[in-house]
Amino acid sequence: MTARFRHLRLTAVSDWIAQASPGTKRTSLAQPLSPVWKPAFAVVPGQRELRLDLFRGLALWFVYIDHLSPDVLIWLTIRNYGFSDATEIFIFISGFTAGLVYGRATFESGIVVGTMRVLRRVWQIYTAHLLLFLALIAEVAYATTIAQKPSFYVQEMEVGEFFRQPGIEMIQALLLRFRPLNMDILPLYVVLMAALPVILQLARYHRNLPLVLSAALYIITLRYDLHLSTDPDGSWSFNPYAWQLLFVFGVWCALGGGRRLSWLLESSVVLWIAVAYLCAAFFLVLTWHFPSLESLIPGWFMRVIYPIDKTNLDVLRLAHFLALTIVTLRFVPGSWAGLRSPYLRPLVLCGQYSLQIFTLSVALSFAGYVLLMELDAGVLLHFAAAVAGIWILCTVARTFAWYRWAISGCERETAVPSKPRAQGS
Repeated sequence: MTARFRHLRLTAVSDWIAQASPGTKRTSLAQPLSPVWKPAFAVVPGQRELRLDLFRGLALWFVYIDHLSPDVLIWLTIRNYGFSDATEIFIFISGFTAGLVYGRATFESGIVVGTMRVLRRVWQIYTAHLLLFLALIAEVAYATTIAQKPSFYVQEMEVGEFFRQPGIEMIQALLLRFRPLNMDILPLYVVLMAALPVILQLARYHRNLPLVLSAALYIITLRYDLHLSTDPDGSWSFNPYAWQLLFVFGVWCALGGGRRLSWLLESSVVLWIAVAYLCAAFFLVLTWHFPSLESLIPGWFMRVIYPIDKTNLDVLRLAHFLALTIVTLRFVPGSWAGLRSPYLRPLVLCGQYSLQIFTLSVALSFAGYVLLMELDAGVLLHFAAAVAGIWILCTVARTFAWYRWAISGCERETAVPSKPRAQGS
């Protein structure tokens, strides 16, 4: 059943003026403002939605494989089974988890406390991006010294401008305007997280206001080609003005929107529509690899749907992700025992340390790519590199989990006072 939400009284303007006048007690900025609406979060405090960790970990594995061997291991990820790929999964789940964590902090402790926690996370993502940038530049520089074609990897990673004028391009990198290939998700994540306090503040006034404004911005972006520029000439590979819709939708679902859509997710008609759309999308993707199948699709239909733009989150990509989500939620409920299976534990751990694992996967995938190129590796070595890389990612995630457990154990021991010794002992 959909939960009922109570509307709380707004503080009158005259009361606010009276509080601000001299001689009256002012309300602390850290205290929560009187919201119109109080969210019913998708996850209760103290619990963790393991499906988020599971599928975010799976998306990270897909990112690694796609970057490592985009030509040989293409059928091991969802990239060639439909319009959407791991990027949509990562952005939606990032918005959902951000809504849970920082939405609760904002609504319970106030907008100032919530904003400070968001900005701390933004700083963590930004510094991770810069460290990844330095790691990739170092990898490219090393690869050029051992490769038979020194300029190949510079061109492949689109960093030639950096090596020509490193000082200027380093400043552009600090401004998120210059980046090597495969480094587009973290800048997008920085911008979206920086906008989260505004999204949550809008949700305080009306639960659907952020989603409505987000959809309006998405439509305006597609109509007037709004975008952010990159250096030297170009635009962001993932346009924040468009991809914000998926992030905001995730936040909206975390703040209770997902529960209000439960009737839709439980509908058999909606399920079969989603399955039919996924099958149609898969057939269209097959025509990219087997051109002979194009004759089965009317020409006018091809002209209508193409190009399917990833930069601006094409409507067909968004619809494919939503259809995939509907089917997944139906067959993987939150009570599924497999979520706690030791066989899926590596995926869950990678999802729980997503920022660390993502940065490592991008750096590791380029190193593996160079190795495979220099060895002129066949299919078996590509599979071996994929398995070895995923094993490294899982080992690092397990190490982070162990370290967190060890630190929390030490903190508990420090917090518990020791028993006083008996007299004479």
